[in-house]
Amino acid sequence: MFKNKDITIGSLLVALGIVYGDIGTSPLYVMQAILYTNNSIATRELVLGGVSLVFWTLTLQTTIKYVVLTLQADNNGEGGILALYALVKRYFKWLIVPAIIGVAAILADGILTPPISVSSAIEGLNLIVFLKEDATVMIVLVIILLLFSVQKFGTEKIGKIFGPIMFVWFSMIGFFGIVQLVQNPRILEGINPYYAFKLLVSGNVPYILGAVFLCTTGAEALYSDLGHCGRVNIYYSWIFVKITLLLSYFGQGAYLLSREGHTFVNSPFFLIMPRWFIIPGVIIATLAAIIASQALISGSFTLISEAIKLNIFPKLAIRYPTKEKGQVYIGTVNKALCIGCVGIIFIFKQSQNMQAAYGLSITITMLMTTLLLSQYIRFVKNQKKLWIVVLLVFGTIELSFLYANSFKILSGGYVTLIITAALAFVMYVWQYSFEIKKRYLKFVNLTDYKENFNILKTDSELPLYAGNVVYLTKSKLWNQVEPKVIYSIFNNEPKKADNYWFININVTDDPYTREYIFNKIEENRIFVIDFNLGFRVSQGINTLMFQVIRDLIKSGEVVFKPRNYMIDYENLKGIGNFKFIIIEEVLALENDFSAWDSFIISTQLFIKKFTVSPQKWYGIDTSVVDIEKVPILFGKGLPDENLKRIK
Repeated sequence: MFKNKDITIGSLLVALGIVYGDIGTSPLYVMQAILYTNNSIATRELVLGGVSLVFWTLTLQTTIKYVVLTLQADNNGEGGILALYALVKRYFKWLIVPAIIGVAAILADGILTPPISVSSAIEGLNLIVFLKEDATVMIVLVIILLLFSVQKFGTEKIGKIFGPIMFVWFSMIGFFGIVQLVQNPRILEGINPYYAFKLLVSGNVPYILGAVFLCTTGAEALYSDLGHCGRVNIYYSWIFVKITLLLSYFGQGAYLLSREGHTFVNSPFFLIMPRWFIIPGVIIATLAAIIASQALISGSFTLISEAIKLNIFPKLAIRYPTKEKGQVYIGTVNKALCIGCVGIIFIFKQSQNMQAAYGLSITITMLMTTLLLSQYIRFVKNQKKLWIVVLLVFGTIELSFLYANSFKILSGGYVTLIITAALAFVMYVWQYSFEIKKRYLKFVNLTDYKENFNILKTDSELPLYAGNVVYLTKSKLWNQVEPKVIYSIFNNEPKKADNYWFININVTDDPYTREYIFNKIEENRIFVIDFNLGFRVSQGINTLMFQVIRDLIKSGEVVFKPRNYMIDYENLKGIGNFKFIIIEEVLALENDFSAWDSFIISTQLFIKKFTVSPQKWYGIDTSVVDIEKVPILFGKGLPDENLKRIK
């Protein structure tokens, strides 16, 4: 099952630095959240039941669901909810719904994780010096703003120290956990699920489950970061991580159990440390929280990039700040996340208050992943019984946690729901507007217009528009294009050119596909290129076309008329200039859409105003682009009216 040669100390450290930031910093606040359900008073039933619930949640939800089952659902080595969706989307159209909701919930989690993690770490200083609430807020705010300000530079260099820091972090929490366990080993009774069951039947179930669920909030990252770390490294590193996490939880529980009946204002995470180690502990915890936040931010960039290429999110400008595989930067997302984090800090101020909003989003994500995973097991793995077991068992667990977290809505969970709903609505509009257009979209055959191209070529009255004219199309058949493209060539300022290129980009379910198919409508004159690109591959047309044309010239499939005045560049002398035609759509007033479809199309066009322009998205020099606007005339159309002439 495992290949030892794939595992090195370096690869395991990379996994520690990338995968486990979120779930690894959960001990900062989980036991405190459990105590909070009982007015911060430690009782034997609460402590034993709490650590028992944590133990079985990490075992069932994280280890069995994600490490054992979900990691098997890799898409050519890539993981994450969109990679999983790409594997199963052909089976049912409705699977787009859990994919959209899951993506929206993950992005909402990306707004909540930095504030709660960093705040929980900084609040440990209260054991040494009393910090006023405003002082804590300002420290957290400065750290968050600095974190977002460096995103545009990438994390290639500082990312190399993430692994060692997280190793120190996990070693630290494990060590202090062992110290407490030695002093009070009775806490190990909590492994018995009886105590978990006993606590649940004692009442206050929703609040207890809502607090316990926080221990598994980073489990989704184990799957999302599959492509960065590899399955084997996650398998082995999880053994170390889970042991240290359990040692920390049980160590905190041992400390609380020995002080039964006491009220705890501060987090037991820091209380189990010697006083002299509090400041180093806070520093290490803060670094771990920053790494956890960084993982969520980088993950959000990657997720949005994938969603854009799968056409379920508006196009935004994407940069690649470093040569590190898979690292992207999206300025708009960075600003949105930063504003969201700052808003959370000012609204809730303390980590204890943030716990109400935290957890709800990732519960939704996990439930959506379970829906997609069950269909993957059902259709791709063809395991007819296992998919039902997965759906029932994990669906029940996650619905229970969702029910528990729903009690947090009025005390802060509403923030999560608003963010998730807003993002899901944007994605729904973008996806459904595409489906509306596809419903009415028609295509014409290019071969039917050969004569028109010949007449245009011989018309001496028309000046040469460009050496090469390029159109982007959405046809699935290589010899067809939209009528608006034909109209643009022959009617809307006729475009006389030496060569015509029709480009279609097809996003594949494989994340890293880089293929193209070349066809000719007319020899050395009218060409069609179909690109098959994975959902993690850049769609820069300039670079792609340069590579294709170079290949075609080299193979002799395309011969250009020599232009001796042109400077020879990469053996492309004589190719001539290029002009890209981008056709933008505007909603025509005479449409007869249904009221809902009209609203969706109008909303989509409004959202489009805030997205990156097509020429920037496709990496086209703006000096070689012409923009043409065409009305959307889909729908049934208005009935003909008899117009009467009176003079």
